[in-house]
Amino acid sequence: MFGRERKAQSEAIAPAVPSARIETVIGPNAHVRGDIVSEGGVRIDGIFEGSIETTGNLVIGESAKVIAEVKANNISISGAIKGNIIGNRVEILETGRVWGDLTISSLLLNEGAYLRGHTTMHADIEPPQLEPPKTRATTEPAKPGTIVDVEPTPVTDTEE
Repeated sequence: MFGRERKAQSEAIAPAVPSARIETVIGPNAHVRGDIVSEGGVRIDGIFEGSIETTGNLVIGESAKVIAEVKANNISISGAIKGNIIGNRVEILETGRVWGDLTISSLLLNEGAYLRGHTTMHADIEPPQLEPPKTRATTEPAKPGTIVDVEPTPVTDTEE
């Protein structure tokens, strides 16, 4: 009686968030070609060629070699990937290597990481509007002994 109501309440309150749990794994001895479409997390430790689309997180392990177009929520890269990446947050760890363009909201490059490509941020943040330098108007006359405008004089050799 009481357990049923509590279960119904918790199901109604639970938010719909992408799964952080890894549901799909390509092991280090696997070589896979094709397309991965998943609502859960994906981890690749082997060789993969194709495309990856997940609403969850993507982990490219240190031994992974990936040639793919990628769309994922959060992407952690320790291995090598060639292809364009679209995601929320991309982290390239010290052993990570990326050849491709990134379209992201957040980027973290660890020391030793390699990235060759263009990066475009999702957010359209305007650059700061800088005011031009203010010019000082001189309304006071120059003080005696002050040089205001001097024409350069040629240097002549005085020893002849």
